[in-house]
Amino acid sequence: MAERIGAAQRKTKETQVEVRVDLDGTGKAEIDCGVPFLAHMLEQIARHGMIDLQISASGDTWIDDHHSVEDIGITLGQALSLAWGDKRGVSRYGHAYVPLDESLARAVIDLSGRAGLEYQADFPRERVGALDTELIEEFFRALAFNASLTAHLDVLRGRNAHHMAEALFKAFGRALRSAVELDPRAAGLVPSTKGAL
Repeated sequence: MAERIGAAQRKTKETQVEVRVDLDGTGKAEIDCGVPFLAHMLEQIARHGMIDLQISASGDTWIDDHHSVEDIGITLGQALSLAWGDKRGVSRYGHAYVPLDESLARAVIDLSGRAGLEYQADFPRERVGALDTELIEEFFRALAFNASLTAHLDVLRGRNAHHMAEALFKAFGRALRSAVELDPRAAGLVPSTKGAL
């Protein structure tokens, strides 16, 4: 089986980001991104997505975390797209519900080749740790558009903002794992009647 590994980098006046992803990993994460809560969430994607993820990022966090969070999403999306290539043999669709105490999140994704994000999460406070909760949507939008996937992400209930965010990232990881899983009945086939995604 060919390795399903993607690596991407992004260098601007605001950030420097390097990402490497292995879709057939064991959930190992090496994250150094300058945004502690986001690093914790990226570890959730790796562990629950069973992908190996290496991210090294630095940015102008003295202004705020926006540029770093968005550019990490961009670069991770690009690396994922490279890792799955033409998507032959993948399951294509993935979904997951994840509870965390009082919180419940749902992620549904399609490796469609069409970028889109539908996002619903009403956080009870503006920050989790030092991370502005508005940036969670920006991260997933950047990832979805650069991976050319469709994602429907919803926090269905919750009171604790940390629990709500963590449930959402875990759900995304689980849905991603399902979508990139190789389907032995569809080996070598593109999962679309169009013949391309």
